[in-house]
Amino acid sequence: MEDFFESGLEDLFEAGLAKRKATLGPEYVEKNLAAADDFSRPFQQAMTSWCWGFGWGDETIDVKTRSMINLAMLGVLARAQEWETHCRGAIRNGVSKEEIRAIIHVVAIYGGVPCGVECFRLARKVLTEEGLL
Repeated sequence: MEDFFESGLEDLFEAGLAKRKATLGPEYVEKNLAAADDFSRPFQQAMTSWCWGFGWGDETIDVKTRSMINLAMLGVLARAQEWETHCRGAIRNGVSKEEIRAIIHVVAIYGGVPCGVECFRLARKVLTEEGLL
């Protein structure tokens, strides 16, 4: 851990950690960080700093819009597990079920119907668990 923080990224990590917890929930994030070991900890640190500190830390795009962009990109890339995680985060960031449906339509158009089918399956699961369906 010292090598990581010696590079001056501690502030970016802390900012990223706050953004990550705000979107994905503190329980989810803390569980992932606690599960990190010597093998995976550097990746957790880098991802928290880069994706969440640098990427999500840029206030030019609000978190709701950023969540919507993420759902579209992850859907087209067919990253189901990450899509489900970010669908929960999108709801936390104010994305409505109608907006999620519209995003999935775009995913199906640009990524293919099978991507859209999978996103609808995951969205139904998440929306049901969140009490929105």
